[in-house]
Amino acid sequence: MPGMDLPGNFILIGLMGAGKTTVGKALAKQTGKTFYDSDHEVEARAGVRIPLIFDIEGEAGFRQREAETILDILREDNIVLATGGGAVLNPATRQLLSEHGVVVYLRATVDELYQRTRHDKNRPLLQTANPRARLEKLYGERDALYTGTAHLIVDTGRQGVMNLTQQILRDISRYHANRTC
Repeated sequence: MPGMDLPGNFILIGLMGAGKTTVGKALAKQTGKTFYDSDHEVEARAGVRIPLIFDIEGEAGFRQREAETILDILREDNIVLATGGGAVLNPATRQLLSEHGVVVYLRATVDELYQRTRHDKNRPLLQTANPRARLEKLYGERDALYTGTAHLIVDTGRQGVMNLTQQILRDISRYHANRTC
């Protein structure tokens, strides 16, 4: 199976709606690696959904939980990690991600992100009068952080999950080949 021989961890970053969880699960299945979604892990550890964490602890409390969870997950090998969209806001987390695997930025346009997230009520940062404007703002604030953290950048566009997964595996394979030259 393609990708089964690729070593190390694969870490997916990008804004909410970029496809990190969906693509991450497909990558894990293709490679035999263990899949983690940092948002799901935060919820499992807290015993409550992310919106409630935001309500009680604010974004700062959530970000602290997120950083601790990512640190714990990255102690493992041969994983695929889909991070939350804001994980890159913490400089220490950015460094951890870069040091513990191949970081892939799943980049999508604001229009694509809006189409994918517009009905999702489990995204506290989008519970505003104008979620599209919020996505534009977040993209403006975070794109440079994603780009600076990533080893690879993949534009998600409208391609299907399997095509995207195969492209990522080819890109990671080339990345590994270039590092050993």
